[in-house]
Amino acid sequence: MPHLSRRLRAALLATASLTLVAAALPAPEPLGIGDRLFPELGNPGYDVLAYDIAFTYHGSNTKPLDAVTKIRARTTAPLERINLDFARGTVQAVEVDGQAADFGSKNEDLVIQAPRRLPAGAPLNITVRHTSDPSGTSGNGGWIRTADGLAMANQADAAHRVFPSNDHPSDKAHFTFRITAPKDLTAVANGLPAGHTRNGATTTWTYRTRHPMATELAQVSIGRSHVHHHTGPHGLPLRDVVPAADREKMEPWLRKTPAQLEWMERRVGRYPFESYGVLVADSRIGFALETQTLSLFGKAFFTEPAYPGWYVDSVMVHELAHQWFGNSVSPATWSDLWLNEGHATWYEALYAEENGGVTLERRMREAYKLSDDWRANGGPPAHPDGPAEGEKLSLFRPVVYDGSALVLYALRQEIGTAAFDRLQRAWVRIHRDGTATTADFTRLASGIAGRDLTAFFEDWLYGKKTPAMPGHPDWRAAEPAATP
Repeated sequence: MPHLSRRLRAALLATASLTLVAAALPAPEPLGIGDRLFPELGNPGYDVLAYDIAFTYHGSNTKPLDAVTKIRARTTAPLERINLDFARGTVQAVEVDGQAADFGSKNEDLVIQAPRRLPAGAPLNITVRHTSDPSGTSGNGGWIRTADGLAMANQADAAHRVFPSNDHPSDKAHFTFRITAPKDLTAVANGLPAGHTRNGATTTWTYRTRHPMATELAQVSIGRSHVHHHTGPHGLPLRDVVPAADREKMEPWLRKTPAQLEWMERRVGRYPFESYGVLVADSRIGFALETQTLSLFGKAFFTEPAYPGWYVDSVMVHELAHQWFGNSVSPATWSDLWLNEGHATWYEALYAEENGGVTLERRMREAYKLSDDWRANGGPPAHPDGPAEGEKLSLFRPVVYDGSALVLYALRQEIGTAAFDRLQRAWVRIHRDGTATTADFTRLASGIAGRDLTAFFEDWLYGKKTPAMPGHPDWRAAEPAATP
């Protein structure tokens, strides 16, 4: 069949989220790994070892970037087709092990026909030439447009709106980023810089991670940025990225990071990555995000006078704590999200207590009053309701923040402070650079406490009602608000 005809057939399968210009496969189907909250996310049959992603930014944050995503993987089952998560871009060509491959799409899956049947345990190299479109991102994550460029906010399931991937935290991999941008802009990404080269009117910046990373934690920022280098505990390289025009205004906040790192290390052990820093985006995002080694904040977070200093400090610690809880130890499923957010909220609350905020006990007592209502409206901590249609961030409800920190408070009341502190350190040491489940946490806590805590966690993590708080028989939950 003539090549032109193949292209026309592929064009007929184009969707709003993924435009194809190569040969179509018959009846491509999304697969997914069956995550309860995101059933079509992730893909079976292979394990990604490394991503090498090249972006070319053309000076406008409304135009698609040209991109090449290379994936080095290993098959875990025989494969004739390879599914990748990808949406919001145009795929121009795909190669598998150096050979051109046909491809098609269904929903948010890119489905690739392997040149031959691949056995289990075989090396797998995929190259996808595509665009990455920053338009239409409102409410669902991926690229976020800033006043001077772009940044990423991929949690929970938005990395595949930026680049083809196995977009589930259970499949962590090493990353290399190569970002080409006009020479008057600065590009940064996760990990450590590996050099930059000038080529006429553009500069290409390269960054590599030394530790595996979940796709949702990827970060690339392009803009008129100042990069501030300083040093943290044990000589740790610190790198903060701020809008160049706001350099002096941000400096007092950036100076706080070394002490915050020391504070966290005293509680849970050595920082787990190769660098850390704060990325301040000139954007009206209403959240902060723990992208690995480079936490994302909107500029207003540091400039809004209504935020007291202790509150800003404590949220900085919240994102820092995620580098241990959520980044180094990632959730095996999205139902294990409480392990990320509960721990980050726990250390945020402890830090606030020590630095002018409310006491931990007062915050937890208030959370206890509201916990039944949170469970009724969002599910229990370890079995949260799915996000609302078209509003992915609605997964991040109070029950996964203070409601989950409340579980940790109850656990400390149950097993004592000394055992609780040993558990925290052991958790991040044993599961460093890996993934873990709620069942893993239950087993480890039981072993350290010297007794089976299964029933305790069952009640606190899955119950429709909040159990009685150990040591505080007088605490009462408020009546849930009536449903309209």
